[in-house]
Amino acid sequence: MNKVVKYFIIGDLILWTGWGILDPFFSIFIVNSIEGATLFSVGAAVAIYWMTKAAVQIPTALILDKNDGEKDDFYILIIGLCVIGLSVLAFIFAEKLWQIYLIQFIKGIGFAFFVIGWLAIYSRHLDKGHTAFEWAVNSSTGAFGIGLAGIFGGSIASWFGFEFVFISTSLLAFLSAIILFFSRNLIMPKDKTKMIFKQPFKNHNL
Repeated sequence: MNKVVKYFIIGDLILWTGWGILDPFFSIFIVNSIEGATLFSVGAAVAIYWMTKAAVQIPTALILDKNDGEKDDFYILIIGLCVIGLSVLAFIFAEKLWQIYLIQFIKGIGFAFFVIGWLAIYSRHLDKGHTAFEWAVNSSTGAFGIGLAGIFGGSIASWFGFEFVFISTSLLAFLSAIILFFSRNLIMPKDKTKMIFKQPFKNHNL
């Protein structure tokens, strides 16, 4: 398993562990903490997220496919993780339903950027002959993280409150971005053209 794949599996594990803490209690947070919220409001919030993510992913992918290399894929991935982290923090300050809906919209954009960038890079760096295994490892580790977080998430929310859950989930999203950032030199080797112009002119036929 090459280093890029390892970095991406670890980063994915960290991110989804955070969402494993938050997701089981998100509907409870909305109904109990947001003025005028009902179970319908929860469904609407979830729908806004998924519909936004679905709508943004395809045009984002088409734009990324027009450019050679993985620089744009990598940076849209990092931007997506940062948007996710900030959107989770925003829930701490939400008091109205329209604020929840707006945050869900922004979160949908963030996840669209993240998923498209992540899939584009991860799929290119899979080791030949181990494709199914490396997809399975990523899926299994993510599921393990979500399951483990779900076990302890209830205790965390009960002991420390929803604010602590939001902060923890946000920090894990940013930590995932930091982990993936360490792989940038593997994904984007230094530009050879820039290296040429750093050499003395006498070494080139100009």
